[in-house]
Amino acid sequence: MANDTFNLDKERLIKQSFVEMDKHLQGTDYSPAQKLALTCRILFDNGHDSGLAGQITARGETPGTYLTQRLGFGFDEICASNLLLVNEDLEVLQGDGMANPANRFHSWLYRARPDVQCIIHTHAVHTAALSMLEASLEISHMDNCVLYDDVAFLSKWPGVPVGNEEGELISKAIGNKHALLLAHHGLLIASSSIEEACILALAFERAARMQLLAMSAGKIQPIDPDLGREARDWILRGQRSAVAFAYYARRTLRKGADCLD
Repeated sequence: MANDTFNLDKERLIKQSFVEMDKHLQGTDYSPAQKLALTCRILFDNGHDSGLAGQITARGETPGTYLTQRLGFGFDEICASNLLLVNEDLEVLQGDGMANPANRFHSWLYRARPDVQCIIHTHAVHTAALSMLEASLEISHMDNCVLYDDVAFLSKWPGVPVGNEEGELISKAIGNKHALLLAHHGLLIASSSIEEACILALAFERAARMQLLAMSAGKIQPIDPDLGREARDWILRGQRSAVAFAYYARRTLRKGADCLD
């Protein structure tokens, strides 16, 4: 006999939904290089383009290595085949060309956070605009709660992040959180999967855009912390991130599948 869901409390309904998600939601079977290339294209399509600025990396199979884009290529030009495999010193192990020297802080962050598998740093326009105000990101809408209580703020701009000092500063500033807003700079995502990192980066820029819109109309009102955390845990499920990534991948691939080569 079917459950009478009208007599279940919210906690039980959430748990039941999680069981159904685990059963029905499927992600993608792309390789890590293909996921990284898709992430570059997805972010380009969703307002994260800033010329050659920004880096997206993912840990390689060998400890102390990671995949990244080749310096000189925009996010919209990245393919699985033109990614580089580099070591912590940014020496190219596989591929042609050179990595962005600003990737140095990624090496610091990977060392500091063994849980992190993917790092995204972009200068998305609304995030960059918010960073100019030296204001932290405010999460006050249900859609943005995937980042609730999970965004650190670095109020000091360290300049171009090519030195070890910047790597140490940034890796300490993010702490154990998934996201960081860097004043006068942009956003940083550090996540346990490529798919989740991509979704969090999209959510970050959308939250920044909504914050600027709301600030132009009045004072942003906070949401209940317990409900914010509840919404974060509801949205931030591995299966939900995987299927959301698959959705954005399908949108991007309708323009062409060259990034999967």
